[in-house]
Formats: sequence, structure tokens, C-alpha cells
Amino acid sequence: MKTSIDKLFLGKNIYTMVAEDDKVEAIGVKDGKIVFAGAKAEAEEKFEAAEVIEVADDQIMLPGFGDSHLHFYAYCQTLTTVDLAGCKTKAEALKRLADKAKETPEGMWIKGSNFDQSKWTDCEDQIPTRHDLDQASDKHPIVIKRCCLHTLVANTMALEKAGIGKGYVFGVGGTAELEEDGTPNGIMREQASKVYDELIPDPLTDPAVKKDLMVKALKDVSSKGVTMLHTYAAEIWKYTEDFDDYQALDDEGLLPVRMTICLDEMFDKPELTAEQLADPERKVQMGTFKIFTDGSLGSRSAALMEPYSDDPSTCGIMVIAQDDLNEKTWKAYEHGLQPATHCIGDAGMEAAIQAIEYTLAKARESGMSEEEIAGRLPFRLIHAQMVNEDQIARLKKLPVILDIQPVFLNTDLHWVEERIGERAKMSYLWRRYIDEGFILTGGSDCPVEGYDPRPGIYGAVLRQDPADGKPEGGWLPDQKVSMYEAVCMYTKNIPYANGEQDRMGTLEVGKFADMVILDRNIFTRPAEDVLNMQVEKTYLAGKEVYSAK
Repeated sequence: MKTSIDKLFLGKNIYTMVAEDDKVEAIGVKDGKIVFAGAKAEAEEKFEAAEVIEVADDQIMLPGFGDSHLHFYAYCQTLTTVDLAGCKTKAEALKRLADKAKETPEGMWIKGSNFDQSKWTDCEDQIPTRHDLDQASDKHPIVIKRCCLHTLVANTMALEKAGIGKGYVFGVGGTAELEEDGTPNGIMREQASKVYDELIPDPLTDPAVKKDLMVKALKDVSSKGVTMLHTYAAEIWKYTEDFDDYQALDDEGLLPVRMTICLDEMFDKPELTAEQLADPERKVQMGTFKIFTDGSLGSRSAALMEPYSDDPSTCGIMVIAQDDLNEKTWKAYEHGLQPATHCIGDAGMEAAIQAIEYTLAKARESGMSEEEIAGRLPFRLIHAQMVNEDQIARLKKLPVILDIQPVFLNTDLHWVEERIGERAKMSYLWRRYIDEGFILTGGSDCPVEGYDPRPGIYGAVLRQDPADGKPEGGWLPDQKVSMYEAVCMYTKNIPYANGEQDRMGTLEVGKFADMVILDRNIFTRPAEDVLNMQVEKTYLAGKEVYSAK
């Protein structure tokens, strides 16, 4: 007698991602979990399925994609701003702001997001100033944030509204640039920008607006084949994340993605039972404790051991003192949380490593056994863009996982050598990381970049600008990874970051039935074709949550 199941997927190209080229002909699903992965004939002999789904010969099935590091609430906030992404010139960015000013009552705030001056062709790679924004309007307070989120620019009226005047000094953790006479030029980096996050009303404080934007964005996430997001709060910028928001959406049947909520303030992480952990319908959970060490390379605020090559006046910004970072990391670890540390520059990386070394030493001093340490979740290092040989050797001795953003390189490759000179050769070392045994997870840092995994996979494999396929052969081509390794970053590897590798990430019996059907076989086509890949179906816990048709 055949066993009844909910769904049976049949096809020649069902990639389990357990190993490269590992394929099965059938996946059986019951109660949100995979109950069979094997040959078609065996599946048809054993099971009676309520629904049979054929994966066409020119399609493939994979585990659902994920994003190991993004700011989903912040992304929803940007949907209410003037989007400056895609502007090829400063003039175009200013026109978008000016157009918004024309339809906005005088005196009301105008916010712009996602500008990237490194892509502007009508000026040098320099952050705009208040004088530039005044051209868009001097009758509206205007602030714009760089795509990296680490730099904000205010126009003259916005400076006046915030009471930022001649000789202004923010203090530790941030900077406000001054003109020769001491007048602020409008450029504010790191924690200095929080002045405006506290001053400008957040549209998402309206529950109806927040729900509407979240629902729309989550539907789009699902259309990209994404089934798991690790979303991070950033209190200094008022990027909040609330477990209850996502649980409420799930209660209404409006959550098509698994959400892991990561905070940058201490919290009590609930202890889940084995039954709760094994429930494929549980979609919302608490995750890591976020810590910042530095800023970004694009805004020259990533902390470097030596000055920037294109601006010898600065080594970037350490946003926290080493002693404070050590204690913050240890306190989180002692509290039972998993520290996840933002580090981009080599000095930022050094600070993060020292904090982990300090924390593990304190753990041992407090009586924690090696077995207990090994049983804890790994420390997460977010970005990990620059690293030297000594740091690699020390990292190999530590329980760490690296949350990287391959999509960053699609843009950064144009200016990174100018920005940091010879040190560029110790940056974005994905092949080296893998060869040294590190697990890499793929993220977007959205809204810095989009959560669509395709550009990230492209960047990891080809290391070229997708707009023109340059440089020929790829930037630092010896650091390329294979298509399988890149797809692993966005599927198989992400669950390792929060200890869920036994429940998701591959198509194996016992794991959650989170899957995606794609319109083409990205493993057999030219690598650049991954950008043309389209999602046909997305499934979460065996339920269809997106269909292209």
C-alpha cells in the first residue's frame, strides 16, 4: 500500500546541493518536510501524492535562496524616499531631488537614499556637499544617505534645522566635515548621521504604512526565490526590527519567508524546544547580536591600519574602542547570544579578531569547557572585506563564519585599487577563504544592494561589472569561485550561520521543504547567464508562495 504525501516533485535536474552535481529525480513532501529524495521509479512505487509537480527538462530545482545579512526594515523605509540608485551622474541625482521638491510643500523634509558617487560620470569620486543639495532646493531641508548607509549629506537648511553650525564637533564614533572657516559642509559619517534619524519622522511608525510596505516587499523577496532572511537592526540609525511585526504577518498568512531577527541591543533569546525547532511552520525567530567596528570603504570610513591611498588624511573611523568592543562581545557571549561583528577595513578586522580572542579566553577562565565552546554557534564576521596573512592564520583557530556580500565587488572593483592601493590584493579573498576552510554565507546588506541573489552569484563567480563584463577575465581572477560554491553561499551555507544546517539548506530527507524552481540550468550554461535566470516557483514548507504564472 502506498504512503500518502502532499506533493511529489519529478524532474531530471533536481539539485540537492549536498555535493556538486548531486541530483535526484524525485522529492516527496509531507507536512512541510522532505520525506523522500531519490529515484523517480522508487518514489512512484512508494507514494501516492495529492499533487505531482513536473520540473521541466530545461528547468532546475534547488533549495530556496537566502540572504545572510540585510536590513529589511531599513529597506522598507527607503521605499518612502527619493531613490538615487542607478543615477549615473550627480546632475541626475540632483534632478530627482529637485523634482521631489516641486511636489513637496516648502519647509517639509525630503530624504534621498542609495546614492553612490563612485558611479557618477560627471564629477570626481567625491561625496556631494550641502552646496550641491542646495541646488536641488534651498526651501526644503534635504538629507541623502549613501548606499552603504555610513555617510549622510545634509543641505544648508537641514543643517540649520538640526542646529549644526560653525565649529560643530560630533565626538567619538562619527564625524561632521567642516569647511575652511569651520562651517559644516553637510557630510556626516557614521554615528554623526543619527542626528537626522532622530529628527526626521519615520513613515513606518504608522502601522498601516509599515504593514503595506512590508507585505509588498516580502512578496517581491519571494519572487526572487528567497526563502530565508537574516535581518539586522541598527539602533543608531533607527533601523528597528521587531519580532512581533513578522509574527503578526505570519498569523495573517502574509509571511512567505523565514525571518531571523538580529538586534544590536542586548536581548534575551528564547529557548526553543526540540519540537519547536523541528516545526517547518515556525517562520520567525531571534538571531544574532550585532556589533559595529568601523564603516565602509566607499565612504572612506572603514578603519585601516594605514591611511587611504586616495586620501592620506584619514585611516577611516573606528566606531568603538577596543576595550569596549572586547567587553561588549564577551557580555553578549556570556548572555548566550551569538556575536556578529561588522568589520570591513583591516583595522576593523583586527579589532574583531581581538574581541573574539578575548571572549574565548574569558569563557575558559569562567570555567566553560572546550566541549561547551564547540557547541556554541560560531562568531559571525560580517563583510570581512580586508584581511592580512596574520589575521587569516588567527581566524583559522577561531570558531567563525564569514557573512560576505559578493555583490559589493560588482561596483567596488572600479575604485578599490585607487582607494587602498596595493592592499586591494588582500581584499575580497573568497577563493582563499574557501580554500582555508571557512564557510561563506551570501548576503546583500540591502538596502545597500538588492536582495536578488543573481548579481551576488555573478560577482562571486565572474568578479566583473555585470553592466559591461569588465575587467576581462575578472578582477583578481585567482579569487573566483565555482558556480556551485557561489550558489552554496546563498543556499546550503546560510543555515550554518545560526545552527540550522540539519533543518534546511539542502534537499534531504527530514529537512524543511523550502525550494525554488528556476527556468534554466545555471550549472550548465555560461556563468554570465545567471543574471537572466528567472524564478518559476518558490515553496516554503512545501507550500507554493510564489508562481511566475
